[in-house]
Amino acid sequence: MRRFVHIGGHLNRERSTGRYSRQQPRVDCGVIFYPLHGRIREDDVVLTAISDGPLRYIAPNPFVLRIALAFVSIDCFTIFRCGLLLTHGLVSLLAVNIGRVFAFFLLTFAAHAQNRPLTAISQSFEQLVERVSPAVVQIVASGLAAENAAGSPVLRPQRSSGSGVIVDPDGYVVTNAHVVGLTRHVQVLVPLPAENRPPSKSVIKPAGKLVKAQVVGLDRETDIAVLKIDEKRLPALRFGDSEALRQGQLVLAFGSPFGLENSVTMGIVSSAARQVRPDHPMIYIQTDASINPGNSGGPLVDADGAIVGVNTFIISNSGSNAGVGFAAPSNIVRSVYEQVRKFGRVRRGQVGVQAQTITPELARALRLERDWGVIVGDVVPGSSAEAAGIEIKDILLTLNGKTLENARQFGVNIYQRAGETVTLELLRGNAKLTKQVAVLERVRDSEQILSIVNNDSHLVSKLGVLVLNVDEKVTPLLPPLRRLSGVVVAGVMADPAGQADAFQSADVIYAVNDKKTSNLAELEAALQSAQGGDSIAVQIERMGQLQFLVIEIP
Repeated sequence: MRRFVHIGGHLNRERSTGRYSRQQPRVDCGVIFYPLHGRIREDDVVLTAISDGPLRYIAPNPFVLRIALAFVSIDCFTIFRCGLLLTHGLVSLLAVNIGRVFAFFLLTFAAHAQNRPLTAISQSFEQLVERVSPAVVQIVASGLAAENAAGSPVLRPQRSSGSGVIVDPDGYVVTNAHVVGLTRHVQVLVPLPAENRPPSKSVIKPAGKLVKAQVVGLDRETDIAVLKIDEKRLPALRFGDSEALRQGQLVLAFGSPFGLENSVTMGIVSSAARQVRPDHPMIYIQTDASINPGNSGGPLVDADGAIVGVNTFIISNSGSNAGVGFAAPSNIVRSVYEQVRKFGRVRRGQVGVQAQTITPELARALRLERDWGVIVGDVVPGSSAEAAGIEIKDILLTLNGKTLENARQFGVNIYQRAGETVTLELLRGNAKLTKQVAVLERVRDSEQILSIVNNDSHLVSKLGVLVLNVDEKVTPLLPPLRRLSGVVVAGVMADPAGQADAFQSADVIYAVNDKKTSNLAELEAALQSAQGGDSIAVQIERMGQLQFLVIEIP
């Protein structure tokens, strides 16, 4: 229930010598309240207003307090009553939270106009930055970057730098996949703890500690990577709930833009869920907090210092910040992080359904009963959806009891449930049906194969490919193979002569010049005698068929 109050006049020295003299007031300024409802009594003098975040606002006069009530959600007041200082909570006080950043500027202006500096607000931001900064790191990487060419990854040399955030005190770091690429050398610059810094009065902080990092795994679909450094008891940030974000909410972006270590900018949430590509399962948080090259992988935090997003990309004509930045939501980042730590990769489910969002135009053309929701555009032959009896033009109503509003919602719920069985309620004509559908792990995913590659040992320079042994990690990502051993091509190096086009991602190498290659060691042994200019015959399996490739050694 909301409680409404009426803001009265400004308590000053003249008024304090009048009707308030019997209270023997110990203050010379404040705001008199005349309540309509609530626990504040008539003639109480309000001294401070405390928000639901870490901010405290002084109340020297009605002008400043009105701004605080209009723009910031206030939880409690400190009041002066009959010679005593008291605190009362006012939950759900009338407030329009259109963004604490606007409140910050307006309150600062109001205080300046009344010659009352609101230093407490500045101190609150300083304290927040002081808590978050030790967990923000700079990442320097060198190695290979993947580019898609004709559906197969092509690899080029890359040097990059970006940002990251420590999410576990044992040394786990989250960043963007495009920051590390297929790097063979990754280093993380970790800020020095305050207790380890040499005594100094300089405003320039000492450089952090540069340590080597291992790529635990990465997911290119969400552009998230997980690193591990050999350090303990590190400062770490917790994940917040990105679904609780609201448009206008205050956020801070941390990172190393243009290599400038540990910078912070402030802004608001421009959109809590921005879908860049229609019906794509990935959404982003849009913010006007300044994000520039080098900020990628750094945390976007709320007023409590919790990670609500990971800065990912910007839209700009100049390549620098234009006030349109995007961060991967923390709920998605947390899911990727947990799966990479557990499985070394992200498991995504599929049921063999092409879902589409129903639009009013589509509803009119197909004469549907409703103009919103999710419709089945296709059912893959032999899929679990076909086995469950789902048909084209079925309208999907709920998934495990949760109403489906669009195709993205359906896709996200499916690919997060690999290995489970879900309950779908659907509408077919005028009949409501319930189906149990098995969610199978997506297979033949060359991007996932590539994500497992993370060191020099996987590069076969004579063939210009990155390879992996066929094992229990790789097999689920491939179609059924003729043999249980071999070497799979994860990616192909860029080759100006075009010869590298002979190999494709997910090719499995079984032999070189009739020499069996059951693993990477045998492949390297078979290639050892091959010299520049020699031609070799490589037996591979591609899409279930065996064939020979003739490769000239460069």
